[in-house]
Amino acid sequence: MTETVTATPHAQSAILQRFSRADLLFAAAILLLVIFAAIASDAFLTQRNIVNISRQIVTNGFLSLGMLMVIRTGGIDLSVGSVLALAGLLATGLQEQMHFSAAIAVALAMGAAVGFLNGWLTARFNLQPFIVTLATMGSLRGLTYVYADTPRYPVDEMFRSLIGGAFVGPVPANFIIFALAVPAVWFYLNHTVSGRAAFALGVNKEAVRLAGVDVNKHLIFAYVACGLFAAIAGVLLASRLGIAQPSVGVGYELDAIAAVVIGGGLLGGGGGTAIGVLGGVLALAVVDNVLNLFNVDSYYQQLLKGLIILVAVLARRKKV
Repeated sequence: MTETVTATPHAQSAILQRFSRADLLFAAAILLLVIFAAIASDAFLTQRNIVNISRQIVTNGFLSLGMLMVIRTGGIDLSVGSVLALAGLLATGLQEQMHFSAAIAVALAMGAAVGFLNGWLTARFNLQPFIVTLATMGSLRGLTYVYADTPRYPVDEMFRSLIGGAFVGPVPANFIIFALAVPAVWFYLNHTVSGRAAFALGVNKEAVRLAGVDVNKHLIFAYVACGLFAAIAGVLLASRLGIAQPSVGVGYELDAIAAVVIGGGLLGGGGGTAIGVLGGVLALAVVDNVLNLFNVDSYYQQLLKGLIILVAVLARRKKV
């Protein structure tokens, strides 16, 4: 009984230390940015701008949730941008041959299949996920241009009106879909055997293997989920914009990695939460929105994102 009582303050102290040194620092920085933007720009807190932010975070939100599952295992997936592009083209282009719901199903199946390939190659042959997904990224981008080298438009108006352009009251429907995905991922990571195994893989894969856990199965599932979420992001983006382009998604993996790292994810594995990723996605969205409101060039936005990743990694270097 005495050990339990004395352990509790140490656990609480560890939690407070973890959040006070990095996560709360980023939260405070974003809060200051929001206050500055609200004072400097009359457009920032308008309903139109808030709705615009909520719609734009969906793409990176789904990519980041999928990336989180992979990063927790100690891996990474650089192919998410290519999966997003091909999924959007399939969901729109195949509408000429089938109902849009069937086209969406094909697009999502493609994303899951690419994720399975990434996970299987990584697990079966013990390859570095960076190399595997880098190869998949290039190959899939080429396949995307083979399928369609020009933009595709959905022929079924319901594809856009029921998903990308729909609202539930003042809230965009695509944002609601993302908002439902966050607690689902949180539950998976914290209350399922596979989710907890993914965390353990990032901490010590060999120990997990020696404990009798099927490492390959849980590793593959993480990549399947990442590919599926990237495909969902592609479908929702094409539906919102009303167009799918083969060039879209280039560099999107940087935003996803940044959101995971800002939210507490460790690139070496064994860290990160769904709620933290949500905070990271919101942080990047606010930064992008503020820079756009002040007409800052997109090149400077990319520079700032790179610096944010560097600062986030340095802020958590002691936990690695």
